[in-house]
Amino acid sequence: MLQYNRINNLVGWVVFAVATIAYVLTLEPTASFWDSGEFIATSYKLLVPHPPGAPFYLLLGRIFSMFAGDPMQVAWWVNLLSALASSFTVLFLFWTISILARRLVVGAPAKKVGLGTTATTASVTATVEPTFGQTIAIMGSAAVGALAFTFTDSFWFSAVEAEVYALSSFFTAFVVWAMLRWETKAHEESSDKWLLLIAYMVGLSIGVHLLNLVAIPALAFIFFFRLKKYSLVGAILTLVISGIILGIVLVGVIPGLPSVAGWFEVLFVNSFGLPFGSGVIFFLVLFVAGLVWAIRYAIRTGNRTLHTALLSFVFVLIGYSSYLIIPIRSNYDPTIDENDPENIVSFVSYLKREQYGDRPLLFGPQYNAEPVASEEGSAQYIKGKDKYIEVGRKQEYVYDSKDKTLLPRLYSNQPSHLAQYQKWVDVEAGKKPSFGANLSFLFNYQMGHMFWRYFGWNFIGREGDVQNSGVLWPWEDDTNVPERFAESKARNNFYMLPFVLGILGLLYQLNRKGRDAFIVGLLFFFTGLAIVIYLNQPPIEPRERDYTFAGAFYAYSIWIGLGVLAIADFLRKLTRNAAVAGGLATVIGLVAPALLAAEGWDDHDRSDRYHSVDSARNLLSSVAPNAILFTNGDNDTFPLWYVQEVEGFRTDVRVAVLSYMNTDWYIEQMKRQAYESEPFPMTLEKDDYRQGVNDYLPYVERAEVAGGIDLKQYIQLVNEGHPALKIADRSGRQYMSFPTKSFFLNVDKEAVQKMNIVPKEYTDSVVSVMRWTVNNSGLEKKHLAILDLLATNNWKRPVYFSTTADNSDFLGLDNYLQLEGLAYRIVPALVRSPERTGYIAKEIMYDNLMNEFSWRNMNRDDIFYDENYLRFPANARDKYYQLAVAYLEDGDKATAKKIMDYIFEKLPDNAIPYDYYIPPYVVPLYEVGDEKRAQEIINVMFARSDKALQYYLDKSSLFESEIRINLFIMQQLAQVSRQVGHTQKAAEIEQRFMAYYGQMQR
Repeated sequence: MLQYNRINNLVGWVVFAVATIAYVLTLEPTASFWDSGEFIATSYKLLVPHPPGAPFYLLLGRIFSMFAGDPMQVAWWVNLLSALASSFTVLFLFWTISILARRLVVGAPAKKVGLGTTATTASVTATVEPTFGQTIAIMGSAAVGALAFTFTDSFWFSAVEAEVYALSSFFTAFVVWAMLRWETKAHEESSDKWLLLIAYMVGLSIGVHLLNLVAIPALAFIFFFRLKKYSLVGAILTLVISGIILGIVLVGVIPGLPSVAGWFEVLFVNSFGLPFGSGVIFFLVLFVAGLVWAIRYAIRTGNRTLHTALLSFVFVLIGYSSYLIIPIRSNYDPTIDENDPENIVSFVSYLKREQYGDRPLLFGPQYNAEPVASEEGSAQYIKGKDKYIEVGRKQEYVYDSKDKTLLPRLYSNQPSHLAQYQKWVDVEAGKKPSFGANLSFLFNYQMGHMFWRYFGWNFIGREGDVQNSGVLWPWEDDTNVPERFAESKARNNFYMLPFVLGILGLLYQLNRKGRDAFIVGLLFFFTGLAIVIYLNQPPIEPRERDYTFAGAFYAYSIWIGLGVLAIADFLRKLTRNAAVAGGLATVIGLVAPALLAAEGWDDHDRSDRYHSVDSARNLLSSVAPNAILFTNGDNDTFPLWYVQEVEGFRTDVRVAVLSYMNTDWYIEQMKRQAYESEPFPMTLEKDDYRQGVNDYLPYVERAEVAGGIDLKQYIQLVNEGHPALKIADRSGRQYMSFPTKSFFLNVDKEAVQKMNIVPKEYTDSVVSVMRWTVNNSGLEKKHLAILDLLATNNWKRPVYFSTTADNSDFLGLDNYLQLEGLAYRIVPALVRSPERTGYIAKEIMYDNLMNEFSWRNMNRDDIFYDENYLRFPANARDKYYQLAVAYLEDGDKATAKKIMDYIFEKLPDNAIPYDYYIPPYVVPLYEVGDEKRAQEIINVMFARSDKALQYYLDKSSLFESEIRINLFIMQQLAQVSRQVGHTQKAAEIEQRFMAYYGQMQR
């Protein structure tokens, strides 16, 4: 027994070491795109990230960041947290498989053991020493399963970046292992300590991510099978009770307890006139007193079950208490303080993720349902000077029952979503979708495309890295496959070996230990398909979501490991030697993780990838000192937060996220000092932009200002709440409006001259009055804030838009935008350019693009850059092109050629494939005498698009955007070919374009 435990521990730690080495070698050295930059920044300084937060992750991230020798190493150390969490996940998966495998080979019955048949008990199995041959088979089984999961696509992706999913997977692996350990010791008096440990870990996991909670039903059945004699009624009750426990934690504890505390707080402050915090204190005293009384009652009556349940609840709360860091840190008004959850009211909103809205789950309206009425929901409050101010009530729409359905999957009423729904199910505009249509979308898209496709990526093969890439089956080759797929490092073929091994393990466990197979199956279901039902995903996602289902892939890896036992059992019958059979089965089984590692290494190796941070530095380098920079979206913003908060780069720049500018808490943050950045210059006061006020200002034309209105006067009228701008809805509630789409702003030319914001060649173009037209049908709060800033700033601070921002957010100021790099600056000079947005500040832009920008390792073809990375160099290529053309227009061919040579050197085709911004380069390349490169672009891109369109049009429902991009490229190539005199090539391209365009229309 002692010998087996030592071997089990030793092999487990060896597998842990293999996983750790792999993850460290492929670890991203800095912040990656999406949430990683935000998590590194908020961990480093314990700031407040996006709802619902991850406070325990932040605490651990802060500890890891303290090992960094200097700020430039912080990202690597915080990324290391994910790597080690993933390695420990692999370790506990190894020990989980070894426990389950041991049950199958030690004292296992020869015939099938179903759910209702009594099998060898876990405690007896745990005390029987496996033979040498059995030990080899068990260790091989656990090693193969754990190593297979180590190198699965989705888990490996999260293991090498700063994200919460790796640590969340660790908690899932730990609680499953701990529950199996409890099962072997359930007959001991002290076994309840394992249940308390599990409860504590569940509580801690809440401070990372809620995915761990879906393992509760599987844990409940381990408990049921160990202590109760099987019955169908008992199994159903176990499922119901586990669901209730899950609901208590998910709804009753996480948002529920703070919500009740918030109710007491508002009551005590608003109704009783007591100071802030009194209601929360009263609730805590009452709650703790109730818990103490209940525990004492359980002890007094000798009720062990109640006592254990109450203590488990307490340990969940102890783990959950990590969330206290969120309001504590928010009260210090840090530079990143999302939702400003510094009081109980805003904290509850933060926990409930109210800013993201709701999706119908089990019963609700469909996409074309029209509300028949609206009802006022719960009151919404913000903290005032001496009480909580009600800022309105949630409006809950009421729908006719005939417009509702069970499992409403076709629910989104966004116009772009209807066309996407029609790709998956038979839905006609204006007609109510049937229940069958909803189920069809559930099975075809939500389960098929958004779960089983990801499952195939991990265990069968992956087509490529283009969004919506499918499963690569063993019989598929690279014939007629576009280069975007054929040459992608993410094109991985596992020849179904991990999948087949998992099926063998599932069948073997089902045949010999049905209850264990049922538990693993429950884990697979609740961490996979149940999440699909709960998320109710819309038909368009901004990126692939496979990381969400890592728990299901963890469960399937258990069966991959047990597949080794199936092979060993077969070989034992042939060799009649258990040790030889176990060894051979292990060698055969190791082919699966070896193949996963070999195929996946090149697309998961991020060890030399830096462009996410370089893109942030390049954007910040595009703006003048003390600038205000409006950005758009996560990838446009989070890397900026990282380089400012962690690396201390360009902290004079105030980064303002346009989507966040629609909230009062974010505008309030912008009006505070942040490092070297002064507060936003604004006229509007807090009461003018608080929640529920000026959220949307509709356009209501007034004849008296049809010709235009002074922007400063308009902001003043809004500030005064002037009756001339007020309109009322049906309920009598009044709103501010904007009375004309034409605005003008008097320009202080002296202030403009002092700031030196206009290039010398455009000095004469400075206007005394800026005039522009806002084409929006209404002004959002962010637009009002931008207009206020423009009216109040008087050119003291440079104001920029990122070039990736939506044009609608420019508010018609296009003629007053000056391109200085990757950002447009608002300037009071009118230099019209019909071919592009804004005009080129050549000298400023040249210095930024050629001297300030960084392109580390972007010319290396051995580094994998996925779709998210390729979008940023594509945007930069466009800006280098515009700068080159600007110099050509001035007759400076030498500088234009230098610019183009530079970008083609930094972003060569073999590393960063040509994109849709490249064809326009053909004409200026000809003008500077580089016909060879120009002709290469035409030939290479035409061949690629031709092959790509043949492939994509066979899968048009999945790759519509790729089809449109390649058709656009062909149009461009035909146009530039004619411009440079290649009429025959242009005709050939046009002919192919028309053929593909006609095929797409059909």
